[in-house]
Amino acid sequence: MSNSPATSSSAWSPQSWQARPAVQQPAYPDPAALEDALAQLRQLPPLVTSWEVDALRAHLARAQSGEGFVLQGGDCAESFADCRPEVITNRLKVLLQMSLVLVHGLKSRVVRIGRFAGQYAKPRSADTESRDGVTLPSYRGDLVNGPDFTAAARTPDPRRLIEGHARSAMTINFVRGLIDGGFADLHHPEYWDLDWVRHSPLAADYQKMVDALGDSLRFMETLAGRPIGEFSRVEFFTSHEALLLHYEQAHTRKVPRKQGWYNLSTHFPWIGMRTAEPAGAHVEYCRGIRNPVGVKVGPAMTAEWVVELCRVINPDNEPGRLTLIHRMGADKIAAHLPGLIDAVRKAGCRVLWVCDPMHGNTITAPNGLKTRPFDRILAEVEQAFAVHKGCGSRLGGVHLELTGEDVTECTGGARNLSHEDLERAYRSTVDPRLNYEQALELAMKIVRVAD
Repeated sequence: MSNSPATSSSAWSPQSWQARPAVQQPAYPDPAALEDALAQLRQLPPLVTSWEVDALRAHLARAQSGEGFVLQGGDCAESFADCRPEVITNRLKVLLQMSLVLVHGLKSRVVRIGRFAGQYAKPRSADTESRDGVTLPSYRGDLVNGPDFTAAARTPDPRRLIEGHARSAMTINFVRGLIDGGFADLHHPEYWDLDWVRHSPLAADYQKMVDALGDSLRFMETLAGRPIGEFSRVEFFTSHEALLLHYEQAHTRKVPRKQGWYNLSTHFPWIGMRTAEPAGAHVEYCRGIRNPVGVKVGPAMTAEWVVELCRVINPDNEPGRLTLIHRMGADKIAAHLPGLIDAVRKAGCRVLWVCDPMHGNTITAPNGLKTRPFDRILAEVEQAFAVHKGCGSRLGGVHLELTGEDVTECTGGARNLSHEDLERAYRSTVDPRLNYEQALELAMKIVRVAD
């Protein structure tokens, strides 16, 4: 084992982040209650296994070398109330249908990573929120406090950490049950249909893809003379932003007969742009775990900053270890991304590049609701493919905020949702998400752009 800072047990421990500046952490009023909750978490079973984590790292290494494409998607912030079978099923359906489109169109394996089973915390631009002369702590996600604007709801409650673990476990177990039970069988994509989308302008195009894939599967199995088992189920991984460091530390475990520490609350933790300081607590924590790690990269980040992140988090330059998720905005990506790609390549850093076209394209509609225009989301994806190609690099995936519900939170798309449509079904408590139809349309556009 290397003696580099990221792998040396003497230089790193699950709690070493506590000696670094830690931003975006809630102020719990009762430290004893927090420690009691963390002690309970440390005794609970893990949510994922080290074997699954290692498998994802291998998949990401292959995607990094051009042998796959990553589809990462899900809610901006999960809510405890949405831990219901129909919501989870619809969330899984939309990702499966998008991956079907990508597999068919890109002729490539797709690595499916859900932004769920743990995405219960969100960073905020301000610690407090004021309404009508009343100031309360900001809502930081159900893992921390509640969205209602009352002192009781907004006070950070460490008991929510236990509830978050329970809801994550229920979600993961249900997803695994669906997949193991044949829900994700590529022979039966009709299982993935959503009733309300049958009237979509995209329905006919999607059905053609389903029929073509079915014909291909039957042809391959005819040649093989037997069913091909790997098509009866798919691999699926979970991810969330590694934001609440006490929570992440409590899930960090040693595994028998394996070296290093694993965060067993998720397969793929990522660091947000607000917490990506190389000397900060979040980078310190993530550099020492064996999980593959993602880092959000924005237009304000310099080439030196990004290269330093690569060196700190992945000092051994291990394939599949580090994913850089750029979130520039459609109007900034052409000016800012090429320099970062060039700097990372010149430094010899091995990374997987993924595009998040959501966060840089958020605007406020005339009615005061946050939204994201579909044409700007698509424009950033199109430019991302072009920029990488022009730099001799490769875009290896997309990172999306989406839902399987019939919401109206992002404008545009096949139905050309307007600002007036937003109020019809705007349900997000944090950021606007693509609805099912918009997500499927984006997958189809990605296929065309990537050709």
